[in-house]
Amino acid sequence: MILSSKVSFTRILLLWCLSSAVVAAKTLEGRLQFTDGLAFNLTSRIVLNHGEIATYSRADGSFALYNVPPGIHQLDVFSSVYHFPQIKIQLLEDESADPKCLEYLYPGAKKQFAKYPLVLTAVAKYEYFEPRRGFSIFSLLKNPMFLMMGVSVILMFWMPKMMEGLDPEEREQMKKQMELQKDPSKMLGQLFSGMTGTEEIQSKKKK
Repeated sequence: MILSSKVSFTRILLLWCLSSAVVAAKTLEGRLQFTDGLAFNLTSRIVLNHGEIATYSRADGSFALYNVPPGIHQLDVFSSVYHFPQIKIQLLEDESADPKCLEYLYPGAKKQFAKYPLVLTAVAKYEYFEPRRGFSIFSLLKNPMFLMMGVSVILMFWMPKMMEGLDPEEREQMKKQMELQKDPSKMLGQLFSGMTGTEEIQSKKKK
């Protein structure tokens, strides 16, 4: 008799614990909202406490997380297209009390109060590719090949005017240097002869 009473008491205690746990657990509801007005993105996944409870939103953007116990929870939305704010939620044991929610637009941002049921608006859209740049005159000015061509064109117009102001001897010497530049072998020969002093020896022999 005593044993049966103990067993019945244990069953009652277990049933009471289970019923209290079920009553304490709540359902979090919310909705995803997109600023660009595009159709709902089905790749968005709503996660509570880094994966303890997770779900996907419905076609209209609404979602529900079931059997959430009282306490402080973190809600994140993982999407391959949009960035959503992070929500900190405090669930009270009182069933009549609404959850207290704080919203963080991005990590490190200032907290702000959020209403319940949650309405999470996409903050930004992820860009995986750099947009192609159009034609710009400034990009040409940064190109080394374009700069070299520009300098060559300037020299073509500037050299004749510069030679007009030179003395006949200097002009003749300038022409010789320009001819040597056309033939690299002659220019190298003159360079080595100047280094070894053979040109001075030949000039002395001629004298």
